[in-house]
Amino acid sequence: MFRGRYEHTIDGKGRTSIPSKFREVLATNYDERLIITNFDNCLWSYPVAEWQVIENKVAALPQFREDVKALQRFFVSAATECPIDKQGRILIPPTLRSYAGLEKNIVFVGMTKRIEIWSQERWAKDFEKSQTLAVSGNLTDLGL
Repeated sequence: MFRGRYEHTIDGKGRTSIPSKFREVLATNYDERLIITNFDNCLWSYPVAEWQVIENKVAALPQFREDVKALQRFFVSAATECPIDKQGRILIPPTLRSYAGLEKNIVFVGMTKRIEIWSQERWAKDFEKSQTLAVSGNLTDLGL
C-alpha cells in the first residue's frame, strides 16, 4: 500500500524521482511501471496491475452512456505508461504536467493503491479543504 506525503522537484523536461518508500512498494508488489493519468486537478498514478483492474471495470460499463464516454475521454485517454528508470525517475509527459500545473515543487501522496502527484501549491489548498471534510464526522457512514 502507498502511504505518506513526500515533497520533490520536477525538472523542465518532466523528470522526477519516485519517493524511495513508493519504489519499495512497487519493487515488492508490482513491476517498475506506472500508468499516469489526469484527474481531480492532479495526476493519478497506478502500478500497471492496479490500472488494469480499473480499465477492465471501465470496459465493462455501458459504452453508450454519456458519463461513461466522458470518463473514457478524460480519464482513460490521458493514461500514459511511465517506466521507472535505473535512477528511480519517471518522465511525466507535457500534457499531464500542464493539466496538473507541475512546474518545480511537487508532492507525491500515497493513496493506498495509487499515488497522486500534485503541484505543491494546489496540494496545500486541497489538503486544507480535505482536512475540514475529514474531521466533519461524516466518515462514520463508511464504517470508520
